[in-house]
Amino acid sequence: MIRRARSKRKLNAEINVVPYIDVTLVLLIIFMVTAPMLTQGVDVELPKAAAEPVETEDNEPLIVSVDADGQYYINLGEDEMRPRTADDIATAVGRVLQVNQGKLLLVRGDRDASYEQVVQLMVLLQGVGAERVGLVTE
Repeated sequence: MIRRARSKRKLNAEINVVPYIDVTLVLLIIFMVTAPMLTQGVDVELPKAAAEPVETEDNEPLIVSVDADGQYYINLGEDEMRPRTADDIATAVGRVLQVNQGKLLLVRGDRDASYEQVVQLMVLLQGVGAERVGLVTE
């Protein structure tokens, strides 16, 4: 009779977690790198105000821009490249917000525009009833 020699090796019932830790750290690094890229702008809460309505059919955001010279532009109407006065901007934005209170409103400030010019635009928008304003960044 041939006897088999039993191996005296103990069974190891532990789980090797090193590969799981490696994968977790790689995912953590990926999320840490991509999270800042997902933030596009800053939301600012502004109080309400009343204005006259204007009808709009589209769902694209209303963008009000300030250039380096402090001139205002709005992406509403036929001539978007024509500078507008503060009163024109206030009237147009107020009418749009009266019809569509949830309209996405974005402020785009030129890199060379002063902080004061952007703040004056945001105060103007606050006066016509903008509740939430996003700042456009690149």
